Amino acid sequence: MCLAIPMQLTAIDGPQGVVDTGGVSCDIRLDLVETPRVGDYVLVHAGYAITVLDEAEAVETLALLTELGVMDPESPE
Repeated sequence: MCLAIPMQLTAIDGPQGVVDTGGVSCDIRLDLVETPRVGDYVLVHAGYAITVLDEAEAVETLALLTELGVMDPESPE
């Protein structure tokens, strides 16, 4: 099973970016999304942002992942 996680884009450097969710940051590639901006929520899978999400959709998805036990509810958002 594959899982893509909504994460907030915190930095952009060309085709690379840094994302964060729940206090966890990682480097990703932005090749697959058009005009990403710092502050956007992106769906991240296998080190790539695959789409931009609106904030409400990202927050709802993160809440569902927390409810399912996939995300740690104690982690800062």
